[in-house]
Amino acid sequence: MHTPLAADFDAAIKQVLLRGDFILGQDVREFEAAFAEASGATYGIGVACGTDAIALGLQACGVGAGDEVIVPANTFIATVIGVIHTGATPVFVDCDRQTALIDLDAAEAAITPRTKAIVPVHLYGQLVPPLRLIDLAERHHLIIFEDAAQAHLAERDGYVAGSIGKAAAYSFYPAKNLGAFGNGGMVVTRDATVADHVRTLRNYGAPKKYLHTEPGTNSRLDTIQAAILNAKLPHLPEWNRDRNACAAQYDRLLAPLAEYGITPIRNDSGVGHIYHLYVLHLSDRAPITREALGHALGDRHISTGIHYPIPCHRQPGYLHLGYSEGAFPNAEALCHEILSLPMFPGLGSDRVEAVCSAIHEIVTTATKA
Repeated sequence: MHTPLAADFDAAIKQVLLRGDFILGQDVREFEAAFAEASGATYGIGVACGTDAIALGLQACGVGAGDEVIVPANTFIATVIGVIHTGATPVFVDCDRQTALIDLDAAEAAITPRTKAIVPVHLYGQLVPPLRLIDLAERHHLIIFEDAAQAHLAERDGYVAGSIGKAAAYSFYPAKNLGAFGNGGMVVTRDATVADHVRTLRNYGAPKKYLHTEPGTNSRLDTIQAAILNAKLPHLPEWNRDRNACAAQYDRLLAPLAEYGITPIRNDSGVGHIYHLYVLHLSDRAPITREALGHALGDRHISTGIHYPIPCHRQPGYLHLGYSEGAFPNAEALCHEILSLPMFPGLGSDRVEAVCSAIHEIVTTATKA
């Protein structure tokens, strides 16, 4: 996917070198505006990484010490780290077993007088149900802060990722649907006050040079990374459609395995799902374990992944939060039952078919054993 854009990348980087505006330069401003508009927001503020986007975005929304923030136990640990960096307390809730997204009924049950915000993680490229999420937040006066690190331009129910809540965080880690050539992140929002606050926080707490009005940090999207992202952004809708088409082919070819308890994580968003990952779920009825299937595919030179093998509340560094094993059975079960299959733009129907044929062969052999 990068090779056809090599000349565009070279030209974009050359312009940054000629201007010498390596920090908060022209390409940063252009990319902030373009990506915010694409995400249904008004303002974009580029930061150093997705984790900082969560931390600084939540802080700019008024979240801090003494507050509780609801997060799914089934997410990458960066979501939790971002909450902790604000001084707030993450409150975990379980996920839906079929979609792997946050269980909004469980989230509602976890609300206390200290709950300030909810962070819906649009996991694997699918949005948490927007209408139910908005209804929940309005009834309980909660801030919605979206973790959209895996959901660049994902859509559902007329909403695009980044347009549902008060603000949203994105990551441009190289493996994302829209990835830089290094780290990068962004907060998008329609709230001018939040946007100004993030700009201040990312730049040493300084609204203008040498005036530091609050403790801040140094977290800025590099101009060269923004130039790369500017060159890639016009192609993102096409890349997302390619991923969705590959996922549809996976769904079709793997459908016969449902009788063995092997199914994909459910898509409730149709073509709005942008499939950052395509995740297969092996229930306890499956004739083969996740590990065995992954190893057998690896022997056939087919790479797989696990997203994620340990739920956040059972990570050794976070046991102090007080959640015991068994607290969130769906998240804990999925960690032992999911396998991510190859998924990237340009994967192509032939390779999807080859992966599915290999899975059928492996499962058939396991069934006969």
